[in-house]
Amino acid sequence: MKVLVTGSSGHLGEALVRTLKQMHTDVVGADILPSAFTTQVGSIADRSFVKSCMAGVEKVFHTATLHKPHVATHDPQQFIDCNITGTLNLLRESAAANVKTFVFTSTTSAFGDALIPPPGSPAAWITEDVQPVPKNIYGATKTAAEDLCQLWQRNAGLNVLVLRTSRFFPEADDNPAMRNAYADSNLKANEFLYRRVDIEDVVNAHLLAAERAADIGFARYIISASTPFLPEHLEELRQHAAQVVKKLFPEYEAIYAPRGWRMLPGIDRVYVNEKARKELGWQPKYDFSYILHLLKSGAEDLRSPMARLIGSKGYHVTTR
Repeated sequence: MKVLVTGSSGHLGEALVRTLKQMHTDVVGADILPSAFTTQVGSIADRSFVKSCMAGVEKVFHTATLHKPHVATHDPQQFIDCNITGTLNLLRESAAANVKTFVFTSTTSAFGDALIPPPGSPAAWITEDVQPVPKNIYGATKTAAEDLCQLWQRNAGLNVLVLRTSRFFPEADDNPAMRNAYADSNLKANEFLYRRVDIEDVVNAHLLAAERAADIGFARYIISASTPFLPEHLEELRQHAAQVVKKLFPEYEAIYAPRGWRMLPGIDRVYVNEKARKELGWQPKYDFSYILHLLKSGAEDLRSPMARLIGSKGYHVTTR
């Protein structure tokens, strides 16, 4: 079986290529940037390039994208070219090549302003039923690409699953206030409660999606670490997150204290992965409970072996 991975020089693309090769899969890696995991260098905005990558391909993992940090460095047209036109090219050429399965990597950022409730409201409970309200060109192009995926499944019979992944990049937080207030590892550990996922778990979700796509046809899934929170926690969580966490994990303060770590004072949203666990059979390993286990064991690096292997890549150079 031959598989195409777009964005093969990026974090997730590399992780997928590594994993698929370990499974003895024939992989075509496509990216605009060369790397040891990329066999075809070119832009997915070029339909002829996309077509050249499709010979014999049965499954497509489409991870290539311009990300949220690129909003500050790239022109809106570049987002449209990569995230919309690139996805359209891949869908068209996949259908033409009789590809059996298409897995599209989207983002929880697609929810946009729906993630932040009005002041005084409880934290938002984010499931796939929440209607996205894109707040920048990144979110707008990703939701548009998701809709193209649904259209091609309906009209061309291409089995497509959309995975809205939460944060898994190792780079520092893009909010200067958060970077200044918390040690990076402290902040990422906190995020496993509600908005982070390890790349090892993301890869597993993609592989399961590829297996289940033919039975499902089309669906969207939130891919984030399993939260310990319940809907009844949302009101207190918005203003008194530390109190909620202490009720659920009485030992967390003692584990955090030697490192000088702190819990967030409030949490404004909670990503819920129940649908992915139920329908894909996904069982993410890295959650807040597991992070506490690692900390108690004396671990200094909380990342999975895959995350450590890939490391930090940064982002494309400024083009604007």
